[in-house]
Amino acid sequence: MAIRLGDTAPDFTAETTDGKIELHKWLGDSWGVFFSHPKDYTPVCTTELGRVAKLKEEFKKRNVKVIALSVDPLDSHKGWIGDINETQKCSVNYPIIADPDRKIANMYDMIHPNALDNLTVRTVFVIGPDKKVKLTLTYPASTGRNFDEILRVIDSLQLTAKFSVATPVDWKWGDDCVVVPAIKTEDIPAKFPKGFKEVKPYLRMTPQPNL
Repeated sequence: MAIRLGDTAPDFTAETTDGKIELHKWLGDSWGVFFSHPKDYTPVCTTELGRVAKLKEEFKKRNVKVIALSVDPLDSHKGWIGDINETQKCSVNYPIIADPDRKIANMYDMIHPNALDNLTVRTVFVIGPDKKVKLTLTYPASTGRNFDEILRVIDSLQLTAKFSVATPVDWKWGDDCVVVPAIKTEDIPAKFPKGFKEVKPYLRMTPQPNL
């Protein structure tokens, strides 16, 4: 069954390169990025895992924990990490789940047989501290992910969870935001003292409220 936005992320216990974890307990009060890879010792995956390792401080300052999955066994993961560290000039600093029986991959609908036989596609789940799924992304196996975009989305998710705003097209940290339609125009000054611009009655822009 497909996992939809707002669903509780299925909990599981798994062996990882950092030992056994229970997903919900491991996440605690943090946000989470859970992302799958088709197979160990493959070129695009190697670059992705290296990039995520280099972004450790960016995830940390957003209170985000990262965990990866590949359907190969633990020994394979541990050997592959050596290659990732060598070729990507990094140190893999987050757990990689071993899922040789594809139990978790199937639980999260990561296997798309019409695209890639019985291996996982490049799926990303962003999970909130409430353990609800906030974002899903699915890429074909041939296309590496853009983790700058994933960080941008996390910034938007965390901002819009706290304030009555949405983020417009191509928004990035520091840009103006959209006041959500539920806020009446006459109530905007009290909620957003930095001011606002009414482009149309349904399109009201305000400076990012937490800066």
